[in-house]
This record gives sequence, structure tokens and C-alpha cells, in this order.
Amino acid sequence: MDVERTELPGIGVRFEFETKRHVRLGIVAHREGRRDFIIYDPDDPDSMLDCIVFSADESAAIGELLGGARIVEKLNRLHHEIDNLVSQQLKVGATSPYAERPLGDTRARTRTGASIVAIVRADGVETGPPPSAILHVGDRLVTIGTQEAVEGVDQILRGIE
Repeated sequence: MDVERTELPGIGVRFEFETKRHVRLGIVAHREGRRDFIIYDPDDPDSMLDCIVFSADESAAIGELLGGARIVEKLNRLHHEIDNLVSQQLKVGATSPYAERPLGDTRARTRTGASIVAIVRADGVETGPPPSAILHVGDRLVTIGTQEAVEGVDQILRGIE
């Protein structure tokens, strides 16, 4: 499925795609975590029929219902397919300089090349967290990359830079 991504400065990102049954859908991922689920008019792809607004918690729960909980299974499969790929859950400790700050502040991907593909919390899993996702003490970041890159993210989270 082709997903069109459009940056919305000051707002977030819009993702649009069409299902096999020719239903055009969109999701606007707001910087603060809210998600707008858009159903477009089949007769006019520029007009929407409906927009359902989900809070950050609601969108995380829906993501889990739609298969977000299977992310670990997919990562395990990738380990067998790609040499030197590792994934680890890295904990945000109480002394982390990034606790209670947005994920984007870590600049983890830019600095290490590793990707943070999910945040595991007591109340669920947030897959594909945006840079605006606030990190909390106790969060576990599902991080994927080379061993060296993942260790680099761990050092960033621990303030060893």
C-alpha cells in the first residue's frame, strides 16, 4: 500500500492512503499526540465525509488493536533476515536528562543511526512515536539498529555523551 506523507508545519504530519476497496483514508498526527482519522468522500477525494479525533491514549490503544503489539514479533523476524541487526528495550531512568522531555530532543537517530520504533508504557505501546512524544521515567524504548548504534542510544538516555 502506498502511503503519502505530507509535513504540516506547526501541526504535524498527514498520512493518506487508499484501501484495496478504494476507500481513501487519512491520519493527521498532531505534534502533541492527538490523531485525526479522516474518511474522504469517494466522489471527491479532496472532501472528507467524516473526521474522528482521537487523544494520544486513544490512538495508542487503537494502534495496539490494529497490530501494534506484534511489533516485537516482527523485529524478531528481522533479526533472522538482516545481519548485525539488534533490538533492545532501553529504559528511561529517573536520572535521564531526557525524562519528561520530547523524544526528538534526544536526536537519537541523527546521532546514532538507530531507530526508536515504539515506546512501551504501563498503559500500552505507542508504535512509531513522533518526535513530540514525551518520555517518562520508566518508559522502555524499543530501539533497533546495529549493536553500536543501540548502545549509543542507551548512553544518550543515561546522559553519557
